[in-house]
This record gives sequence, structure tokens and C-alpha cells, in this order.
Amino acid sequence: MGELPITSKQAIELEVEPSSQLSPYLETCCLRVSANVSYESAASDIEYFTGIKVSRSSQQRLVHRQNFELPTQQQTVEELSVDGGNIRVRTPQGEICSWLGYKAISLHHLGMVGTSFQDNQVVVNWVNEQPLASTLTCIGDGHDGIWNIVEQLAPNTQRREVLDWFHLIENLHKAGGSLKRLKQARAFLWKGQVEETKALFAHCKGKHAQNFCRYLDKHRDRIINYQYHQAEQICSIGSGSVESAVKRVDRRTKISGAQWKQENVPQVLAHRCAYLNGLLSV
Repeated sequence: MGELPITSKQAIELEVEPSSQLSPYLETCCLRVSANVSYESAASDIEYFTGIKVSRSSQQRLVHRQNFELPTQQQTVEELSVDGGNIRVRTPQGEICSWLGYKAISLHHLGMVGTSFQDNQVVVNWVNEQPLASTLTCIGDGHDGIWNIVEQLAPNTQRREVLDWFHLIENLHKAGGSLKRLKQARAFLWKGQVEETKALFAHCKGKHAQNFCRYLDKHRDRIINYQYHQAEQICSIGSGSVESAVKRVDRRTKISGAQWKQENVPQVLAHRCAYLNGLLSV
């Protein structure tokens, strides 16, 4: 079946928008499918599922005329984690491909994710519009871009900034040296003992060991007593929630051969987030 025009009367009865030939239900089906696969594959799947042909270009136009808003929570946000991902943007023929970064924030326990592309204020505003706990835990790795976002969050509440435990230990092992020293350093860090950890490397002249000590100084206030916080279930100690969210976003944006026009990237990310957040329904 082709894309057949409908009469004005039919449009009213079917609650179809004047500019569309698709029912709200079929539009939602298209949006849900194309949130997971390419527009071309979505067109093929929709035709197979319904017998109705909605072309690749129609699938794409449908996505780009939507207003995908990030959700506002009723529940209090107590924890979140911040990370980044990369997306391949289209370049002129003959030029090397370009990868540009986006940021993602995961609201723990609520299972919600928000993204922003080349505009961190989008996710900053989204978080600050939520009902926030009196102490908001913000978890991230050691990248400056992450903490530049975190410092703009929760302006009227107290932040608990936590350096991701697993990234901390990853950086510890980059310092190298004896296994005995690394094991002792891990034990100190598990209890948040920064000075004791640095003392273990005081006489190390190697570049990696010195870099690790500078890393500890830089994030000193974010290195908590991980053992205590985990045992008392005060807060999470890892940013796995947002790392998982980035992987789920990438499952759509990094499908084989995918390249995106730079101006379309924010809508593509918003579309994927709307699906992951369970917002694509009639």
C-alpha cells in the first residue's frame, strides 16, 4: 500500500494533524521503531508490521518535526552521574570523518537520561528544574568537562561530589610500580585516605606516579570514604548508570555507517532519549 491522502473529514475523525497522513498511533509506531534502527530499516519494518508504506524520508521528517522534551520528575532526585559520548558528524566528501562530543546525565533510581550536544546548558537546566534532594550526590570520572557541568548543578542545595571509584583505581594502576604498593594504595583510597596514599609514592620519580599524585590533589575533595559510604548505603560510588545510558544512546547513533548532519544531532539525541525514558506513546 502507498501513502494515500485522506480527506479533511477523515483527518478530524482519526485525529490526524493537518500536515500528516498518519494516524497518531502509526506516528508513534514509526517513532518507536526509528528510535532503534535506521530510517531505512524503520520504513521496511513498519511496512512489514502494518502493510502501510512510510518512506525513509517520511520517517526522518516525522522525527524532526517533533518536540521531544526531557521529563520533569515528581520524585526527588538524590543521585546523578555525568559522562560524555561521541557522535560522528557528516563532513564534505573527501574530508576525514569528524567525531564531536555530547554530554549525558543519568538520574539514578528514576531511570531517566538527558543529553546535550555542544550546549551543556540544556542538561544543566534540566537537572536544576527537577525536585532536588537537600544533598545531591553527583558522580563522575576525572575529566574537567564533567565537573564543569557538575559545578552548575543544584545551586540552592548542597552537592556531594564523588569521584567514580572504578576510574580512581584505573588511574592508580596507571601509576605502576610494585604490586604491594598498589595494593596498599587501594586500601588507603577505599577509606578516602589521600595523604597516606600520596606518601606511598613520595619517593617515586616516574612520570606516571607523579601524574597520579597530581590527580589525587586535583580531586581530593571528591575522594570520599568509599568503604563507609557503601556500607552505610549513603550513596553510590560509581558512575555506571550514566556509562550504561551512553552505551544505550550510542546503540542508535553509532549503527553501522551512521553519519549525522551536525544541525540534526540534538534532535537525534532527543529522539533516542525520549524512547529510553519511555515517553513515546500515544
